Amino acid sequence: MGNGTEPSLPLDIPEHSEVISGQKVGYARVSSKDQNLERQTAALKKEKCFRIFDDTVSGSSTDRPGLDGALNYVRPGDQLVVTSMDRLARSLIDLHRLVDELTARDISVKFLKEGQTYSLNSTPIAKLMLGLLGSVAEFERAIIRERQAEGIARAKARGVYKGRAKALSDEQLAQAQEWVGAGVPKAEVARRLGIGRTTLYNYLIQGK
Repeated sequence: MGNGTEPSLPLDIPEHSEVISGQKVGYARVSSKDQNLERQTAALKKEKCFRIFDDTVSGSSTDRPGLDGALNYVRPGDQLVVTSMDRLARSLIDLHRLVDELTARDISVKFLKEGQTYSLNSTPIAKLMLGLLGSVAEFERAIIRERQAEGIARAKARGVYKGRAKALSDEQLAQAQEWVGAGVPKAEVARRLGIGRTTLYNYLIQGK
C-alpha cells in the first residue's frame, strides 16, 4: 500500500472469530478510473459475497454512492467484507465511525488484508487492533499523498505538468445541461455520465 499500488491479500494476522447468520456483502473502491476494481472484486467473490458494491472515487470524497448503497443494503446478521481498511474509510475517525455504526446494527465488518473481523462481540484487544491498523493505513495514505505532491512539483518544474483531466468535456457538459433542462433527475444524469452527483452540481453551477 505504501507504493501506491493495490494492497496485497491477505496479511497473515490472526482473525477474530465470526458468526454470520445473514449475507456476506462486499465493498470495493479505487481512487480513479485509471485503476481497476477486478482484483478487489475477485477477492470479494472468493469470500462468497452475495452482492458487491463499488466506487470509483477518492477516499477523501464524501460522495460515495457505492458505499451508501452497501450501508443501506446490509441488515442485522449480515457481514460487510472489504479488502482493506483504507478502501472503506477516509480517515481513522471515519473508520471507527463506520465500524461502530455497523456493529451497533449487528452487522459485522471483515477486512481481508488485515485479517480482522469486528462485531458486537469484539474483544477490547480487537478494538485496539482496529485503532492500530487504522493508524498505519492513515499514515501510509499520508506518505502516498506526499510523494504525489513531490511528483507534481517536479513535473511543474520541468514544465510538463498538465493538471487533473476534466471530468466532463464541453460536449458532455452541454449534454448534461440538456438532460437537466428536459427534467431528467440530476442523480440519473450523473449516472449516465459516470461521475458523482457533487461533480455534476459543480459543473452545472460553476459552468466549468
